[in-house]
Amino acid sequence: MGYVGKGIKKIDGMGLIKGASSYTEDIALGHNYLTVKLLRSPHAFARIKNINTTIASKIEGIECILTYKDVTDKRFTLAGQSFPEPSPHDRRILGEYVRYVGDEVAIIAGTDEETVLKAMKLIKVDYEILEPVLDFEKAIDHKSIIHTEKPYTSFNYGNEHMRNIAAQDLLVEGDVEKELAKSDVVIEHSYHTQAQIHGMMENYIAVTYMDFQDRMNIISSTQIPFHVRRHVSKILDIPRSKIKVIKPRVGGGFGGKQTAPMEIYPALVTKVTGKPAKLVYNRKETHTCTTTRHEMKLTVKLGATKDGIINAVDIHGLSNTGAYGEHAWTVFSVVGQKTLPMYRAKARRFYGEVVYTNMTTAGAFRGYGATQGTFALESAVNELAKKLDMDSSVIREKNLVKQGEVNPTLNSFVGEKSIVLDSSTLDECITRGKEMIGWDKKYPMQKISPTKARGVGMAVTMQGSGIHGIDTASATLKLNDDGFYTLLVGVSDMGQGCDTVVAQMAAEILCVPVSKIIVNSTDTDVNPYDPGAYASSGTYVTGNAVIKAANLMVEKIVGGASKILNIPEEDIEFNGESLLLKDGKEISLDEIAYRLVAYEGQNQIITTGTWGGHTSPPPFIAGFAEVEVDLETGKVEMIDYAAVVDCGTVINPNLARIQVEGGVAQGIGLALFEDIKYDAKGKMISDTFMQYKIPSRCDVGEIRVEFKPSFEHTGPFGAKSIGEVVINTSAPAIADAVANATGVRVRTLPITPEKVLMGILNTKHSN
Repeated sequence: MGYVGKGIKKIDGMGLIKGASSYTEDIALGHNYLTVKLLRSPHAFARIKNINTTIASKIEGIECILTYKDVTDKRFTLAGQSFPEPSPHDRRILGEYVRYVGDEVAIIAGTDEETVLKAMKLIKVDYEILEPVLDFEKAIDHKSIIHTEKPYTSFNYGNEHMRNIAAQDLLVEGDVEKELAKSDVVIEHSYHTQAQIHGMMENYIAVTYMDFQDRMNIISSTQIPFHVRRHVSKILDIPRSKIKVIKPRVGGGFGGKQTAPMEIYPALVTKVTGKPAKLVYNRKETHTCTTTRHEMKLTVKLGATKDGIINAVDIHGLSNTGAYGEHAWTVFSVVGQKTLPMYRAKARRFYGEVVYTNMTTAGAFRGYGATQGTFALESAVNELAKKLDMDSSVIREKNLVKQGEVNPTLNSFVGEKSIVLDSSTLDECITRGKEMIGWDKKYPMQKISPTKARGVGMAVTMQGSGIHGIDTASATLKLNDDGFYTLLVGVSDMGQGCDTVVAQMAAEILCVPVSKIIVNSTDTDVNPYDPGAYASSGTYVTGNAVIKAANLMVEKIVGGASKILNIPEEDIEFNGESLLLKDGKEISLDEIAYRLVAYEGQNQIITTGTWGGHTSPPPFIAGFAEVEVDLETGKVEMIDYAAVVDCGTVINPNLARIQVEGGVAQGIGLALFEDIKYDAKGKMISDTFMQYKIPSRCDVGEIRVEFKPSFEHTGPFGAKSIGEVVINTSAPAIADAVANATGVRVRTLPITPEKVLMGILNTKHSN
């Protein structure tokens, strides 16, 4: 292949490096925007008894101040998900109740920031303070009920709002109790994964204005422009035809911008005042008032024979969605969907609850539940191996699902038709990963000195490629008059390089250099529908749509040339640059393209491909960690991390490698450093990068990446996804490496020096 499989540079890379205007803040220049700020609750749970804006409204330069008395009481969700939205409609623009520290109380718009902040201080709010729910393990049947009104749900997923339960899930196959009972060995442990901040570099920003056609224009840094249009239309009663969402370059998202936490506020100001409005979240608001990863406690029970054959996998989960239920059920259900299919157990079960608390709302985050589930299940498998005195790589070789096998939970829901695992080289990934890390020489540990020990650990995982049976993307290609193409897609490039990848796919079929494919992914008015950049769908779902559009384009070019030249189509061969005729003549694409759009042809060729999958083929990764632990302080130092990935055909090795390196590093942050802290009253105190620590280059050690490609027959050129799976193995592999080095198994993330040292001291004391 000419372009697929090549490490082509990102098509926007050099421009971004040079600082070219490309982000929302850059594009939004030119309007005299009102500054919008949000007054936020200082209390975790309270009822607004009275709110007085009289004095504040008199400040010169203030255009409007809106409270819950001024806005619709319509309820909605801000999750970016395809209709019918599976998240509970439990939000209002502004409400009488505030449900976490930072919840919105009032919208203030004025001529400049100083004026708005001055007015904000003059708003008088009288609160009735209520007892908050700050421990998610005590949320169910707590005397404080966070949502007393029943939320609208598109279907029944167990929302019991009067018990603070946002959602429940059950995925079961086989007789779990029976298989556990006949197992030689049964282990059961609980694992806790903390909430996590996305930490993208570009904060949330949105600007709005009415254009000359009286249409609401929204420029936003978002992963989900089409869902934003639907949200604003529904909430503010504006026809979708009157809304245009523009998505410039996105400075990182990691799932955070799959929720739309802010666009409705400037849009409302513009609707009320008729004036342009701009809302920018500072870093503190980005941390505290958007979304985090769901905190979870997962209890895993495994039953196995003495030879290491796993009979049963049983996982009970409890998830913390915070104040609102964005992505509550879907993230939770993915815990089971992406862990149970990993092993050929005779019986498997995942069940549990998602609870409301008075904490920052959780939402989509790279890995989307598979990260939490992988930490729990893979840690349990490592502990089972230890119990059986077995190499942890060997127990996986005995039990992992393999290509060609039928798995009843692979298609997400029991009861659907079981599907065959079409592609997997996970066994090869494990073999290569062991070679890279030096497993056979280093497992389980090496004593470096009287005070230093090194250990190695491993984990494996899978993810999906898009949401099967739901998400569908389109791509449109236009042949321009000078023989180059415009590729219109709705997916959002957040820095991962999907614009480049889809351009490579189009170039491959059209047989032209990538430089002749102009990618436009900016505007809901122009671009075809796409659910957005999430669920690892860009390469797989949108890529398949691009292939359909490109193949159709080739047909249309040949057909158009046939009409102009009055030659049968079968006598024309198209090689990308030229049309070769049977009589030996050659006509350039440039010439044909011009003749087609001009008076002679009157045929502007535009093709569209639309694609949605019936399956969500899983990519796989095997992750191997080597750590060094200071036995006197408990400090864990990353030495080496080897990641071997099966993402099907690797469309762009350079961009894929970057995805893996970034995902592993983000997973290392989850494993060792990142932890959101709240004070006793429910206020998040790790609200800047001074308090909330993500790893730097110096903290992640060496990260090495290789690929073991498979061929997924439903994927574009055999490709599967890669964006999310790469974060999942870091935490369980590191936890196992630490346990092998020290004998201390840390089951609550992050693995801090304090936890390791206390474990070492407790072990010494008990001995």
